[in-house]
Amino acid sequence: MKKTLLITGASGYLGSHLAHRLVADGHVVGIIRRATSSLDRIVGILDKIKIFDVERVHEPFEALGRVDAVIHTATNYGRRGEPVTSVFEANSAFPLRLLEAAIFNDVKMFINADTSLDPYLNAYTLSKHQFKEWGCHLARDGRYRFVNLRLEHMYGATDDPAKFATYVVRACIGNMPELKLTKGEQFRDFIYINDVVDAYVSILNCPTMIGGDYIDIDVGSGVAVTIREFAELVKTITGASTRLDFGALPYREHETMFGKADTSRLCTLGWERKHDLRTGLEKMIAAERSLLSLVEKSVKGLL
Repeated sequence: MKKTLLITGASGYLGSHLAHRLVADGHVVGIIRRATSSLDRIVGILDKIKIFDVERVHEPFEALGRVDAVIHTATNYGRRGEPVTSVFEANSAFPLRLLEAAIFNDVKMFINADTSLDPYLNAYTLSKHQFKEWGCHLARDGRYRFVNLRLEHMYGATDDPAKFATYVVRACIGNMPELKLTKGEQFRDFIYINDVVDAYVSILNCPTMIGGDYIDIDVGSGVAVTIREFAELVKTITGASTRLDFGALPYREHETMFGKADTSRLCTLGWERKHDLRTGLEKMIAAERSLLSLVEKSVKGLL
């Protein structure tokens, strides 16, 4: 059934993949973005979506008419030295204003991209936790459903180079002499981006099967591997000679040592994982290599 959907973070990695998929599925899609955000990731669908300014949160609801769901993926990880107030504004204050606007305009579902990491790991995790608590509080009167997706570690080609998976893959593709890592004893659940998008689609397709006004749903592969195993698998697939220097870096304060999604709720909605870790990494590595080859050809063409 065709729906009218409003997405934040469509210029980012997850949001852009969702926008492409939902447009392809025939939905009416609007996006909220900052004036400074690059639209390169969604340039191919700009003529098929409606774009709204982040400063005017009520405008999309007035322009789109009845919105079936808001999909909030925009986030600030605080990786570039942003002040805590900027991280709080992006991850707590802005989505709370949007949520209030959605409730005022009678939107029945708000899907939030949360994190599975410890709330006190850093400013990013704390601000995400704070917004989730507001979503839970406001859902108590039963006017809307707050679906909180606890995302595990998604990966795929062209993601942010500061993310662990992308950093390791690109280091090995580039045959970096040495890669400094922690001991790598942390267990993580890595999920391929296409499987994450499938999870969102399953939720949108089965809203009546999601009970309660507030619900947490884990989004991951359901399989945990150590950071060491992940890095070693990347090295094997790429054939890199990179030395993996485990133990060169200390663990972070409040480091989560074990993380794994419970996918049972997702599976009741018809979702299933289509990529194991090796399959997903093989696709990611092939795509990254293809992009690197195109860049190198372009550079040669300019010389």
